[in-house]
Amino acid sequence: MVLKNKVVQQWARRLHIYISMALLLVVLFFAITGITLNRPHIFVSQSPDVVEQQLDIPQTLLSSEKGPFSPNRSALIAYLAKHGDVSGTPSAIDIFTDVDGDELLEGEISLDYKGPGYSATVFIDMTTAQATIESTNYGVIAVLNDLHKGRNSGEVWRWFIDISALLMVLFVLTGVCLLIPKKKTFQTGMKWMGLGSVITLLIYILAVP
Repeated sequence: MVLKNKVVQQWARRLHIYISMALLLVVLFFAITGITLNRPHIFVSQSPDVVEQQLDIPQTLLSSEKGPFSPNRSALIAYLAKHGDVSGTPSAIDIFTDVDGDELLEGEISLDYKGPGYSATVFIDMTTAQATIESTNYGVIAVLNDLHKGRNSGEVWRWFIDISALLMVLFVLTGVCLLIPKKKTFQTGMKWMGLGSVITLLIYILAVP
């Protein structure tokens, strides 16, 4: 049998050991945050930290080549990141204007920021060029929970979760591969796997609403 081949067993052992060490803290992270996600009423703060601030926006950022009342999005985002104490991924910009000829009677720009355990809302009065920024921090546990789910964490972190999951699968498969030549241990392991699977299925059938 190929899986019992000496070379295959050597590589399986190496991969099993090195993957287990590489994923040691990652597995602990996902295990612990699995508990905090399952029991949010215990771990997640019910009173998030909300901060409101005012920020003057340069008039030059509230217009662009698209028109006098169409903001320069990239420059505005950069200015808010530098001076507005906001983080996370910005949403699309919503613009409302009431114009009489060349005169702006009323105008408002709004956008949101989302990050792990964090959100912010920005409202800019175009007539006064003043921004109101309301930032909400939900605490460290909320940050960890969002990272566990890949929520508002960016594309790189989502790839990190995917790769970690694939490595966990490889870790399990190499562990099975290492057991195959050990007939007695393999049979015992299969019995434990069967028992765990049956218990899981029974809990799902009998206890899950």
